[in-house]
Amino acid sequence: MELYEYAQPEVMAGKKILYLHGFASSGQSGSVRTLRLLLPQTEIIAPDIPEKPQEALAFLQELCGREQPDLVIGTSMGGMYAELLKGYDRILINPAFQLADTLLKNNGLGRQEYHNPRQDGATSILVTKGLLEDFREVSTRCFEGIPEIDPRYPAPGRWTQEQNRVYGLFGIHDTLVHTFDLFAAHYPNALRFDGEHYMSDKTILHAVLPLVRCIDDRQEGRTRKVVFIQWEDTLADLRNSLPKGLAAEDFPPENSAVKAFRTLARQYEVYLVACPPYNLPGLWPDPVRWAEKWLGVEAWGHVIQTEWPQLLLGDYFIVRHPEDYRLDDFMGTVLQLGGDTFRTWEDILAFYATLGGQ
Repeated sequence: MELYEYAQPEVMAGKKILYLHGFASSGQSGSVRTLRLLLPQTEIIAPDIPEKPQEALAFLQELCGREQPDLVIGTSMGGMYAELLKGYDRILINPAFQLADTLLKNNGLGRQEYHNPRQDGATSILVTKGLLEDFREVSTRCFEGIPEIDPRYPAPGRWTQEQNRVYGLFGIHDTLVHTFDLFAAHYPNALRFDGEHYMSDKTILHAVLPLVRCIDDRQEGRTRKVVFIQWEDTLADLRNSLPKGLAAEDFPPENSAVKAFRTLARQYEVYLVACPPYNLPGLWPDPVRWAEKWLGVEAWGHVIQTEWPQLLLGDYFIVRHPEDYRLDDFMGTVLQLGGDTFRTWEDILAFYATLGGQ
């Protein structure tokens, strides 16, 4: 399928997104073009950020005050600036909170070419000790007024409104910036994705776009029908993996299970449901690790673990062996994967296609 076939015009329709590029880049990056393709009803504002940090921050603060964006997305250097723009919903992608040290370690001093053309015609930037000190000074302002999260009890009730408005996306293969722990010490919404430092179309499609959709739902107070999917032998292939002695996070998904989860998540609130035995608490982290590896951002915050799945309140429950989970008492509709009606995941997707989100 072509990328445009994944466009979601209903997401952030009629709203503004401010996109902040990384170091030595511009508002003409390929990421901006991809976002505009996937969100055709959204105004994407993507300025060239001034070279000097103090000027850049003042410029961005004035721009936000004038444009009032509904969402700010910043990557690398742009992620650092985005954190400083208090009062807005923000997504920080591989934020370079220690940009001066990162530049010195990976690029060094001297002239560096811009990766994308800039409106002022500049083709390169001169990295000097003075510029690094300016970045270091601006970086010290990050997390001002943001309380640290107590790792002993990181309860939602203790988070401020500002903390809840900021999301961090961190590529597990990023070799340039390593700020996950620093971000997670101040903000609860720290997510990992299968990607590198620089964004790709895959990263935008499977990590950024689902998060944008989640933020749009929250802003609009939008609710969706709820779909539960059993983890054991419905999403993850336990019956063939356990005899091989595989670690839980390495259990391969059932055929088309990942595609199905992601497809359903575009229109429904989809949850993974796992039922590890209560007396074996060591197994409880397994479904979370599996979801992070195979499903990524779409499953973040959508893993439920319980011994009583029939008590869950939702609209649909997809499961291969309903008799094993006492689902006769489930108040919604149970769809049996592998049964006479829904032999494959493709059959289930065809069923939901006729419902249109209902």
